[in-house]
Parts: sequence; structure tokens; C-alpha cells
Amino acid sequence: MMNQNCKIKKFIHAFLIICSIQVVAGLSTLHGQVTEYDTAQRVESVRSMKAPFIYLDCRRCDYDFLRTNITFVNYVRDPELADIHVFVTDEETGGGSREYQFTFIGKNDFEGSEHTLTHVVDRDATLDERRNSLQKFVKMGIVSFILKTPLGTHFNIDYESDGTEQLSQEINDPWNNWVFEAYIGRVRFDLESNQSELNSRWGIFADRVTEEWKLRVRPYFNYGRIKIQTAVNEEPVISEQRRHGLDSYAIKSLNNHWSIGIFGDYLTYNGRNIRHEFLISPGIEYNIFPYEVATRRSITFSYQIGYGYLDYFEETIYNKTRENLFNHKIEGVVNIHQPWGTIETGLVGSHYLHNFARRRLEFYGQTSVRLFEGFSLTLQAEYDVIQDQLSLPKGEASLEEVLLKQRELATDFSFSTSIAITYTFGSQYANIVNTRF
Repeated sequence: MMNQNCKIKKFIHAFLIICSIQVVAGLSTLHGQVTEYDTAQRVESVRSMKAPFIYLDCRRCDYDFLRTNITFVNYVRDPELADIHVFVTDEETGGGSREYQFTFIGKNDFEGSEHTLTHVVDRDATLDERRNSLQKFVKMGIVSFILKTPLGTHFNIDYESDGTEQLSQEINDPWNNWVFEAYIGRVRFDLESNQSELNSRWGIFADRVTEEWKLRVRPYFNYGRIKIQTAVNEEPVISEQRRHGLDSYAIKSLNNHWSIGIFGDYLTYNGRNIRHEFLISPGIEYNIFPYEVATRRSITFSYQIGYGYLDYFEETIYNKTRENLFNHKIEGVVNIHQPWGTIETGLVGSHYLHNFARRRLEFYGQTSVRLFEGFSLTLQAEYDVIQDQLSLPKGEASLEEVLLKQRELATDFSFSTSIAITYTFGSQYANIVNTRF
């Protein structure tokens, strides 16, 4: 009986040990499953909180400054890789400031989201003020996307009051929107032992731009002088180029697609045998797209008809020392600025009314397109059919006049073209900024 009781106790003890092992094993398995589940959750959370990929598409931005100060995103070098395409265009305002338009285009998880911000940077702003201002608006546009993601919990929104919350009263402008600018654009002097060259240009801008009117008066002056000593005892060869003039116009806005204007120009240019040239021409323009989207796209057609008086330094090949001329021209221009690239092209046709054979046809175009990841193609071309060189002087041009560009040469056409291909490959990321050297 005692042996039987001992056997029962041993069996119960072994059973409890086996049960304990199974419980421990079960708890370990359960712990492993919970740990694996928590790890998967954390991985998915990290993925969902990934900083979005940003492509900056801005001609006037300081990229190093932006990447150094906006660090909560990843930057890529190709728009095809971006979650947010930041596309920035700008144009000059009437007062000489620049109006920037920031378009934020969502892709991938942000597909279908797009918004635009507009900001004007004052003409007197320093480089640091301008880039800080651009950084502020780029950051605001990006954050509006990130607020829709788990990363949005890391942001706080602050409002900086400048005391202008109430409606501003009408501003009393003593200058009545006129802006004046005097400039010396370039004065360059090159000196060698046997030759010297001076080039200079200067002038004045007077502009007035309102919603209804666009006015300009711009006198300008260009002077160049080349002096070459060909031998020790010979007189030096001296060539002087004078090109002075006046550009002016008054353009009236009629509506969102039409405008009219009158243009007045003056020119004196010894390299073209023009002592005095006065031109006045009224014109009309039609823009297929509304004018407010002109920074992104415009297709315009314009027509001008005008009168000109010309007085020449030398008698022309048409036996003229002065003459009165009437001419007209028609022009079509396409300007497209989009995230995929730009198209700028135009076609101009003109002729003098007294003789249709005295005509000119001009075509110009520039296209820059991103064809696929890392590959960009830029084409540029200009072709002119020239049959209107009325100011050509009589007689043969000397070799000296040709080499020093003292005299215009007869030609039937002019053509220039260029092509540029770029292909970038390698790392897709552009977060790191290194400004050493």
C-alpha cells in the first residue's frame, strides 16, 4: 500500500512539472507573439511618420540656405521622386519689387492636393531678408501637407501680430506709383601693351504700374572705344561705338484679355549708320489666358502700326540721306512655365508699307524639358529672314570696319542655335549641405 502511495505521489509530481513547463513555454510563445506584434506596429508607425520627399523648383532660391533651415523633410534631385513638388515663379512688380508665387503639388500619398501662396518681396530687401522671406513661405506650404500625417503632431502653430489685422486705410502715395532708377550697368576697361578697350552703359528708368496703366520712360546710353597700336611708329587704330536712345510706352488694360498701347522710341547708332531714328506706333494685344496667370502661362498676339523718321550719317544704298517710313508688324508669343519645364517661343513678321519686299520675319524659341528621371533637354534657336536693311551705307566696307564692327554688313538671314543635354544619376537624396571652400 505504501509503495502504491509513493507511485501516485511521483506521478502527480511529474505531472505538475510537465504542466509547469508547458505553462512557461506558452507564456514565452505568447510573449514572443506580443513582442513581434509590437515590433511590427512600431515599424509601421515609423513608416507612416517618414519625412516626405521634397523637390525644390525655384530659379531665385538659395538652396543651401533652405536645406539648412528646413530639416524636417527629405530633399531629392528629381521631381519624379518627390512627394511634394515646390514650384516657384516670380515677376517684377510696378514698384521694382518681386512677386513670388509658390505652388505646392502633391504626389503619391498627397496626390490630388495642390495649393498656391503669393508673396511680394520689397525691392529694397537685402539678400538675407529675401531668402528668409522665401524660406518662410516654402515652410508654410510644406507644413500644410505634413499636418495631415502623424508628423503633424510635432508642429506648433504661432501667429505673429503686426498690428494690421484691421482693414488698412487707403495709402496716400506722394509719388503716385512712379518709380525711378538711375543705373550704371557696366563700365569695363581692359588694357594690354598694344591695345585698350572701354565699354560702358548707363541710363534711367521711370516706371508707373497700376491695375489700369503701365507707363515707362527709359533713356539709355552705350559707349565703347577700342584702341589698337599696330606698329611702333604708326598711328593707332581707334574705333568708337555710340548707341544711345529712348524707350517709352503707355499701355492701358481693357479687361482680363485685351490691352492697348502706344510706343515711342528714339535711336542714334553709328554702327548702323543711323544718325537719328524716331518711331511712334500704337498697338493692341490679346492674351488667350487671363493676365493674372501670366507667370505660369500666356499665349499673346499683338499688332502694331507706326511711323518713323530716319536721318543717316552716310547716303544709303537706296540713295537716301533721310526718309519718312510707315511699317507694321504682328507678333505671337508663347510662354509656358510648368513643373515639367519651360517653353518660350515667338514669331514676328513686319514690313514697310511703301514696299512689301522690305520685310523681316523673326522666329525664336527656347524649350527646356525634363524627359525622364535625371534627364533634361534644352533647345534654343533663332532665325531671321532679313530684307529690310534700309540704312546700309553706299560703298564697300573696309577690313578694319568689318573687324571692329564699325559698319553693318548686308545679309539675307541670320541663324543661331544651341542644344544642351544633362543627365544626373546616383544618390537620389539631397539633404546634406557642405559649404567648405
